[in-house]
Amino acid sequence: VQLQASGGGLVQAGDSLRLSCAASGRTFRRYAMGWFRQAPGKEREAVAAITWNGDSTYYIDSVKGRFTISRDNAENTLYLQMNSLRPEDTAVYYCAARMSGAWSTYPTRYHYWGQGTLVTVSS
Repeated sequence: VQLQASGGGLVQAGDSLRLSCAASGRTFRRYAMGWFRQAPGKEREAVAAITWNGDSTYYIDSVKGRFTISRDNAENTLYLQMNSLRPEDTAVYYCAARMSGAWSTYPTRYHYWGQGTLVTVSS
């Protein structure tokens, strides 16, 4: 599986962005997917994750109520809708695929990674 993340950019606090992650291959629908982010000097953290069929999702506390993860298995695409963005959301965002139907918050349990897209939120 090859993953291509896009949609990052420079926005102001309170604005919205939608990240997309396009996946190659016909097995996308079998994988749990996650969005991770890494800010300078910090460890990579799981922001949101979703099961293969979308019936279970995870959000880190700091984004609950602001971010929504979703997937379109017919289009092999993962999304992260980010609303009410804050300066502390500034990071490189990565999408990742796990060869399991269940999501995980551990980066080491994901097998494929996109190249990352930079989100910068100014105050």
